[in-house]
Amino acid sequence: MYNLPELEKSTNIKAIAVMTSGGDSPGMNPAVRAITRSALNQGLRVFGINRGYSGLIIGDIFELKSTHVTNIIQRGGTILKSDRCPAFKDPVVRNQAAEILKKHEIDGLIVIGGDGSLTGAHYFTQETGIPVIGLPGTIDNDIYGTDDSIGFDTVLNTALDAIDRIRDTAVSHERIFLVEVMGRNSGHIASQVGIASGAEMIIVPEVDFKLETLCFSLASHRAQSKGGSGIIVVAEGPAPGLTYRLAKQLESHGEKPGVSILGYIQRGGRPTGHDRVLASCLGASAVTYLMAGFTDIMVGVINSQITTTPLQDIVEKKKPLNPDLVELAQLLHK
Repeated sequence: MYNLPELEKSTNIKAIAVMTSGGDSPGMNPAVRAITRSALNQGLRVFGINRGYSGLIIGDIFELKSTHVTNIIQRGGTILKSDRCPAFKDPVVRNQAAEILKKHEIDGLIVIGGDGSLTGAHYFTQETGIPVIGLPGTIDNDIYGTDDSIGFDTVLNTALDAIDRIRDTAVSHERIFLVEVMGRNSGHIASQVGIASGAEMIIVPEVDFKLETLCFSLASHRAQSKGGSGIIVVAEGPAPGLTYRLAKQLESHGEKPGVSILGYIQRGGRPTGHDRVLASCLGASAVTYLMAGFTDIMVGVINSQITTTPLQDIVEKKKPLNPDLVELAQLLHK
């Protein structure tokens, strides 16, 4: 169980706002619920911002009551909606957003989102002085300073369920299937779901991949009478169409692979129990840190302990992929 921080209140904050920004992730609703009720229990007013920074810059803000977050803990997506807001990269726009918060007498802000959203949060608090706490809300789990992110466990289980079903067909027809999971610049989903599904190979952006190695592995598998079926998990990568390009290359080597793109199905659905607990603990902790005078930090978890990381580090550093996971998948395939 996570250790929740015990800190003394040291601010005169009377009202806070919460937003969800960037790509939605299962568990955002439990986080919003935890933030809202933790703050209300401390006598604060709580405001929700619709559609992330896009809603903030137009003043789409409403007051949250306890009833607003009733029966949302099991729901995927986010009741506050979400959006990507290129306009928020402009310092002028960020200062206008600060004036909107002041107009609503909001003293602090909690941002739930990925590295882009937390980067915006960092510049916003640096330039305006409004206290901001970030929470890692992304299915990619690629944010520096935390072992886990809200939504990651759910996407693993969703992808795993799909791959288990695809494997039934792969075995029945003795075919290779390329299964694409999300991860433009990160292989965290692919590496972990690949191991969990018993994939024969994992292809991720962080590790150099050679088609000849894959073809040799498939040929060796058949030569050892281990069958002609298998699952290859592919992170989508930065350039669209990677999985289909790989399929065509395999066809040129005599293979007949099937292709399944899991796509946005991975984002949806009810959050797992793990993500609900993680989001609840991080949400409650964010309120505690905000009331204790902290700002410009992300609240995350390392070695099952609630921790904080400066948002500056989120801007400047990338979370590396553990290459041992990719190697383990290959080892277990032999």
